[in-house]
Amino acid sequence: MGKMADKRPKDPGASATAAAAPEDDAALWARITRDVTPLARREARIDHPVPDPAAGPPAKAKPAGPKRSYVQTMFDAAPQPDTPAAARELSHGAAPGLDRRTQTNMRRGKVAVEGRIDLHGMTQTEAHRELIGFLTRAYGQGKRCVLVITGKGTRESGEIGVLRRAVPGWLNAPPLKGLIHAFDHAARSHGGEGALYILLKRNKGGSE
Repeated sequence: MGKMADKRPKDPGASATAAAAPEDDAALWARITRDVTPLARREARIDHPVPDPAAGPPAKAKPAGPKRSYVQTMFDAAPQPDTPAAARELSHGAAPGLDRRTQTNMRRGKVAVEGRIDLHGMTQTEAHRELIGFLTRAYGQGKRCVLVITGKGTRESGEIGVLRRAVPGWLNAPPLKGLIHAFDHAARSHGGEGALYILLKRNKGGSE
C-alpha cells in the first residue's frame, strides 16, 4: 500500500510572514512618521538686559578722533624726556650741593665776606631794587660770599622786621634765584639774625 500524502493544514501565519516582502530601514521610518505633524519653527529668543534705574543714563560713546598717520603713532610711542623737577626752595643754611664744611663755616662766620650792603631803613621797594643791583654786580664780578644787612625789627613790638622776612623770598624768586647758591644767618660779629651771608654761584667769566 503506497504512502499516504500529509494532509495536515499549513500554518496561515507562517505563510503570511513568508509572503510579505522585507522592508528596509528607510521605508520603515517613512511609514512610522507619515502621520506625524511637524512642530512650528520657533524663533530664537534674545534676552535684553533690563537697565538699572539707579545707574543713570548710559554714557555716550565719545566720537573717534581723526585717524593718525604711521609717523604720528611712532612719535607717540617714543619715550618722552623727563620733566625737570621743581627747583627746591632755598632756606637758611640749606641748599642742594652745599657741603657740611661750608655750612659749618657760614654758621661760625668763618667766611671771607667780599662785599656788603645795608638795607636797614629802606622801604621794601627801595630795598628790593638795591638788593637786585648789588647781587647782580657781585655775581658779575665773580664774588662768592657777600653780607646783606636787613635789621632785626623793632624791640618794642617784638615783631620780626619787614625786610628780614622779605629778603629770603626775594632770594627765591627771579631774577635773583639763578644767582644764589645758599644763604644763612650771619654770625653775631656780622649782625646775627639781622644779617645774611649770601653764597653766590660760581661765575667763571666774572672779573673785578
